Amino acid sequence: MNAESLDPPLTATTIWDLLDRRADATPEATFGVDELRREMSFSEFRERSIDVAAGLADLGIGAGSVVSWQLPSWIEAATLTMALCHLGAIQNPLIPILRAREVGFICRQARTDLLIVPGEWRGFDYEGMGRTLAAEQERMHLLVASRKLPAGPRYALPARHGGAPSAPWYFYTSGTTADPKGAKHSDTTLLAAATGFVDSLGLSAHDRVSLVIPITHVGGIIHILASLLTGGTSVFAEAFEPEATTRQLREQAATIVPGGLPFVQVFFAFADRHPEIAPLFPDARAMTHGGSPKPPVLFHETRARFGLPIVSGYGMTECPMAVWNRPDDEDEDLALTEGRPVPGVELRTVGLDGSLMPPGEEGEVRLRGPQLMEGYVEASLDGPAFDEQGFFRSGDLGILDGAGRLRITGRLKDIIIRNMENISATELENLLFTHPKVGDVAVIGIRDARTGERACAIIVPTDPGDPPHLAELQAHLRATGLSDRKLPEQLELVDSLPRNAMEKILKKELRQRFDPTAPTHSI
Repeated sequence: MNAESLDPPLTATTIWDLLDRRADATPEATFGVDELRREMSFSEFRERSIDVAAGLADLGIGAGSVVSWQLPSWIEAATLTMALCHLGAIQNPLIPILRAREVGFICRQARTDLLIVPGEWRGFDYEGMGRTLAAEQERMHLLVASRKLPAGPRYALPARHGGAPSAPWYFYTSGTTADPKGAKHSDTTLLAAATGFVDSLGLSAHDRVSLVIPITHVGGIIHILASLLTGGTSVFAEAFEPEATTRQLREQAATIVPGGLPFVQVFFAFADRHPEIAPLFPDARAMTHGGSPKPPVLFHETRARFGLPIVSGYGMTECPMAVWNRPDDEDEDLALTEGRPVPGVELRTVGLDGSLMPPGEEGEVRLRGPQLMEGYVEASLDGPAFDEQGFFRSGDLGILDGAGRLRITGRLKDIIIRNMENISATELENLLFTHPKVGDVAVIGIRDARTGERACAIIVPTDPGDPPHLAELQAHLRATGLSDRKLPEQLELVDSLPRNAMEKILKKELRQRFDPTAPTHSI
């Protein structure tokens, strides 16, 4: 290990200043490499960002302009976001799976001046959608950018002043309400989240971190900031393709690879098809996981097959990267918990009456810290979101152990109330996942006239030709010591489970499909 790896992460008060400092510190180091094997140095990253900023300024974009942009995880998208930082524009990144209803609502609420879309991508006509929305919203203009962004003369750029305050960022998340909710962040909150991520994973200039999540997700932006902080490389994949992306991460020597359930299952299948390729990721030192529950069995199988730990974290759009494990933590801690709060984050669990829960007792997870959002774009949502001490009400259920480690046990709305007793959907999912016939699983509550609710297991069979039956799943659960009162009473077989861009199962869609009248719960 050379001296470069000992250099501490850079610090800066704004994201543009961070890029400026990184390009000065390690100009020739590789910032990013993509699936087309295109590489960009930090110096090139800065120069192209300035050129794009000039091009956008030529279109009338400047400080305070609201720019909603919906691009895939391209290097060009990273350039765009830095160009907007240079201009002081308000950024509103939109994940590519959003369609006209959501994009239209967001642009109206955000008062978007410019919408940037990629033309046609993966079979969807973003340009057509954008033109329709622009025609409906008088103030909004459209820019189609398919791997090509505008460039302009630099003399037209307004002068930047060191330490200038940053513009807000709007990240929208789908919640329990019908419409998306926009979380307002700043350079300060995003840099705090990225710093915690870097510290927990021990990232350095030697790391090549996979970027397979949407760059427009708050976690995608944080991955870019991690590269700027450390001088490490981002390995871009515009979309996760099982065969191609697995080979790409191996060939491009990724040191941090994705460890979410769908990704790991793809890697297992690839390894089974190609036993001659071993180890699958020879340069990797960890797999990362976040955004959805992690069955403990997944950790142990991955450790056994690949020799890699799955290092999980916990956070949400409103407060990203708040809790993390570390690669050298004990395996049982890695398998069962999300880790400890990163420096600066305060975490607590509370009961129905708002009282603090002692270690080992389940309660709602509430948190605050430097990466916590500054509020919602729709300010009327702020009141219910925070308690009287300023802690964010996550809606997640969890247990803090005596060492301060967090274990997520479910969502408030995922608690199934059967005969006035609570059943944890997460507990059932983790146990069902250990059955060999279960490839993927979600458990939801279905309204029941006799018991109030019953547990419904929605299963993707490992082998569609030999699916599990309810009786054998119940027998499997009994063998684990689970009480009969918690057993699922309904089984539904599906080809796949609906997931969002962060691979979180969309249980709202499952409830609408299998029980449109199912109630939700609140604490």
